[in-house]
Amino acid sequence: MPKITRRAFAATSVAAAAVAAFGSRPALAQAYPARPVTVVVPWGAGGGTDATARIVAALLEKDLGQPFNVVNRTGGSGVVGHTAIASAPPDGYTIGMLTVEISMMHWQGLTELAPKSYTPLALMNEDPPGIQVSSTSPYKTVKELADAIKAAPVGKFKASGTGQGGIWHLALVGWMQAMGLPANQVAWVPSNGAAPAMQDLAAGGLDLTTCSVPEARAIIEAGKARSLAIMAPARNPVFPNVPTLKEAMSIDYSTGAWRGIAGPKGLPADVATKLTASLKKVYDSTEYKDFMSNRGFGVVWGDGAQFASFMDKGDAQMGVAMKAAGLSKA
Repeated sequence: MPKITRRAFAATSVAAAAVAAFGSRPALAQAYPARPVTVVVPWGAGGGTDATARIVAALLEKDLGQPFNVVNRTGGSGVVGHTAIASAPPDGYTIGMLTVEISMMHWQGLTELAPKSYTPLALMNEDPPGIQVSSTSPYKTVKELADAIKAAPVGKFKASGTGQGGIWHLALVGWMQAMGLPANQVAWVPSNGAAPAMQDLAAGGLDLTTCSVPEARAIIEAGKARSLAIMAPARNPVFPNVPTLKEAMSIDYSTGAWRGIAGPKGLPADVATKLTASLKKVYDSTEYKDFMSNRGFGVVWGDGAQFASFMDKGDAQMGVAMKAAGLSKA
């Protein structure tokens, strides 16, 4: 057996160290995700946000080959879950689903978190509010309803769709402002969500609701209500007979509840790029489109930069509406 000199041994060791130090780096970069990823949902199991997050997570898992485990972190009107996403290590192994509330909570003084607290990865969904009336309402078009609201004393008309200061309340405020009316022209009756509000509408306890058409769908299909318009730039293909406000009233106002995927601020660029690319595959897949369509959920795509711009615009819009309604503490 040939004798190995000390010099040869040293050279061999240096070469091995070089391979370990430099040769392994590309492999590590290509390996993401090398272990399971947690997907935080700030809202409870069984709701629309949870359902959307679970189909996204399942398809990410299929594409990237690692488990994407959905964890519901509820509480504080969304603060708990959104905080969990923002405060996670920026390594790509904890991401989450942001919702429209991230553009509202800091105006309410609930948290300092805002859209800028995250690395946006993809906008996946938006559901604009519809303007619903009961099937016995005398108003057949949104313009007829709007004209009656304008002619009525402040507070005579009553609406609901969510709690005080929720997204559907602010949608109503924005519509009133777009018509040049006071924020409180229509009185808001707080409810525990769209479902009880639609029941109250059908029973005659409300004049209108502002909630997404998918949420109103069951009551509409039961023949107890109808949707007069949606606050969106285009019609929802699932509800093609419902016009936009711009079509029906020449009012260019849109808003909505939305959902998107983000990570903590400072996520490495290569990780963010890989996740966004995979999320685009999810968005383009038949499985995702069918899942969302079957539930009447709107689909809209935005990459990281587009999602950031979308959130910034919505954040400013919510600030205006909340101040007008006296709901801002910022």
